[in-house]
Amino acid sequence: MGLLPCLCPLPCQTISESPSKFQYNCLQSDSSTSSLSSQPSLPSVPSLTSPFQQHEQPPATHHHCLASLSAHSSYVSSLAVAGKFLFTGSSNSEIRAWSLVPTEETSTYNLVATGNGAAVKSLVVLGDKLFSAHQDHKIRIWKINNNTSEKRYESIASLPTINDRFIRCFSADNYVQVRRHKKRTWVHHVDTVSALVISRGGPLLYSASWDRTFKIWRTTDFRCLESVKNAHDDAINALVVSDDGFIYTGSADKKIKVWKKHAEEKKHSLVATLEKHKSAVNALALSSDGSVLYSGACDRSILVWERDYNVTGNGGEHMVLKGALRGHNKAILCLAALSSLVCSGSADNTIRIWKRGNEKGYSCLAVLEGHKRPVKCLTAVVDRDNVIENSETGTSYLVYSGGLDCDIKIWQIWVPIFLQNL
Repeated sequence: MGLLPCLCPLPCQTISESPSKFQYNCLQSDSSTSSLSSQPSLPSVPSLTSPFQQHEQPPATHHHCLASLSAHSSYVSSLAVAGKFLFTGSSNSEIRAWSLVPTEETSTYNLVATGNGAAVKSLVVLGDKLFSAHQDHKIRIWKINNNTSEKRYESIASLPTINDRFIRCFSADNYVQVRRHKKRTWVHHVDTVSALVISRGGPLLYSASWDRTFKIWRTTDFRCLESVKNAHDDAINALVVSDDGFIYTGSADKKIKVWKKHAEEKKHSLVATLEKHKSAVNALALSSDGSVLYSGACDRSILVWERDYNVTGNGGEHMVLKGALRGHNKAILCLAALSSLVCSGSADNTIRIWKRGNEKGYSCLAVLEGHKRPVKCLTAVVDRDNVIENSETGTSYLVYSGGLDCDIKIWQIWVPIFLQNL
């Protein structure tokens, strides 16, 4: 294939955190990492054209770590933000609920669940229900009782439900081979449930698993509506869903697959297969409008895919590879996209904040350093409770990160209006 244009970052501001306090390091060039050839055939995506003269510095973005929470006794494997709470899941099955913006002096949490020993791989919230995906092949549902201090979080179901299993067990057509001499009904996941997604509006829950399937559940009665078996040749690690119904799955088989159910069809069918990563795909993220897909893999690159509305086929628009975001020197483990920002967490213990420009170029705004081990999970929200005094000068974001060092960190990222308009 021909060389693609590169998304080379502008100079990044590196934020380091010492055990006693948070401090800033000066602006430094990204040239030390831009030479890493994670994918030699894919140059980085074009950088934003700098409007500054050579002797001028770009306006500084403000970053700092609001809090570092160390309550989990095992590594933090999943995060979700809902309402005024941050939910965290760990590798020893604990789920905890934190105030959305705690301080290190007053950070407290409510214990949602503990004890079954199955790692929490993914968390999503819909209304007063919290869904958790586990390594023991199950999806658990918790009722959030905001009106009482006792039994604040109550276990109400586990997927597949008893009713769902009972309905399917009488017909041989409902059974699939899971091992050489073992069968289970198709509503069961038979390996770790790695990802959960709630559709816009909440009627559907999507789950992906290392058993190479993804399933679709109805959130009103928790019934399994569809299971796509053998969706990949290896474990599915990531899943995202666009508002217009496209499902993207990323797998250890190095592929990203695109699925869609059309009006005349009863089940999802394969629309496209995206094959440019050189190793296992670990993370996916979609832009707010669904036009840009970001994928992170063990090859250390974040690939940027954009919809080409001029290309049509049995599934409509297809994603076209535009290039790669480079800078991390180890595997990409997690991604989060919000507005024009993309956040990436890596096995190199850092988080990078990327900004998409109006001309579809990208700049690296910051490198956040503080985790002592790989960053396993990320989520980001607009910082509505801590508005900068003059909101017309920029936008503030909160980035939540969880790592294998058992820490949860909360970062505030302020992007000047000047950079937002680039």
